[in-house]
Amino acid sequence: MNKANQVLYQVLIADDEPIIREGIRDAVDWAALGMEVAAEAEDGEEALELALSRVIDIALVDMNMPFMDGIALMKRLREERPDCRFVIITGHDEFAYAQEAIRLGVKDYILKPVNAEHLVSVLRSVREELDERHIQSNYLKKASEQIEKNIPLLRERFCQEWIDGLLEESEAVEQLEFLGLPPKQPVQAGIARWPELTVPQPLMKESDRQLYLFAMENMIGELLQPAAHVLFRDRTGHIGMLLWDEIPAKTCADAEQAVQKYLKLSIQMHVEPVRDDSGGISAAYEACREAVLRDAQLSPLVRRARQLIQEQYADPELTLESLAAALQVSPVYLSRTLKKELGTSFVVFITQTRIRKAIQLLNGTDLSILEIAERTGYDSQHYFSTAFKKVMGVSPNGYRKGLAFQEEKGG
Repeated sequence: MNKANQVLYQVLIADDEPIIREGIRDAVDWAALGMEVAAEAEDGEEALELALSRVIDIALVDMNMPFMDGIALMKRLREERPDCRFVIITGHDEFAYAQEAIRLGVKDYILKPVNAEHLVSVLRSVREELDERHIQSNYLKKASEQIEKNIPLLRERFCQEWIDGLLEESEAVEQLEFLGLPPKQPVQAGIARWPELTVPQPLMKESDRQLYLFAMENMIGELLQPAAHVLFRDRTGHIGMLLWDEIPAKTCADAEQAVQKYLKLSIQMHVEPVRDDSGGISAAYEACREAVLRDAQLSPLVRRARQLIQEQYADPELTLESLAAALQVSPVYLSRTLKKELGTSFVVFITQTRIRKAIQLLNGTDLSILEIAERTGYDSQHYFSTAFKKVMGVSPNGYRKGLAFQEEKGG
């Protein structure tokens, strides 16, 4: 190891005979070895106390000390200071005992009376081992710092590979843990599309585009809290999302409005549930991509109408007339525009929205059919059941029984 970077290793001498301690201390040019005697102890208990009160790299331990012998001391220090290296000081009559200690992982032993050359040789060997450990530790520390610095980039690469369907489930879970993300399949995937990124002739310089993208990410990240999530840039530069907690549909509209209000830019944001299978994430992300491309074709009026329907579907009083009044357009114009751009009427769209929410409640709660009817904007259970059966081909009760049967069969 480079002299300028050499660590001064701390040495503890533990022996109940002062003459031995003094002999060891004076027999070695400690500075030349890159060491210094940090402490001396005359019994095992004192040695333990001293070693635990500071960082000791090397302990020279007498096998036969009062209060706590060498083996007991080393066992305790091995637990508390696992990086400490031990060298035994032993008499000939304790040689077999010393050999047992060596089997426990002690570096080496020195016979009494202490031979200076042998002691220096053993200490030099210990120093080389500690130098290697120190160098390794430095490399690992630098590697850890580099990984920490590159975690955002690693997350981005991982997320892209995952939505591309290139990762096995076990591999994905392992990487999720490494990247500090929940080690399971997310429940939703999403995308925030900024049209500026796909135009043939961008209106902004690249540095400005990146600045705005970072600002968008910060806004979206704040609105997604406290849901567990990760944001990343996909291959097209758009902001991708994986979420481990479900967010309400309103969050997408809130994000779009925040970006419009504070950055004066228009984006389309959409999230989709992730199926619980190997291709679930790819399918959900692709559905999001298609949805935001469709959304980009919609007029502000239709997008606002759709948002209000998604926010107010639980209100039985929500009608085409009340929606048109909120949007300050005529019911006829709103109806015609919805049909033209969404390909469906107001009544069909609100019914689909309500039934979709009802399915979520049937799947994920134990609410009664009446409670689900009330939560999805229906005045009566009968009216709800009729509408549900018309869309799904089965009554709400029948749907729930079918779920229970599938679970029972699967279990």
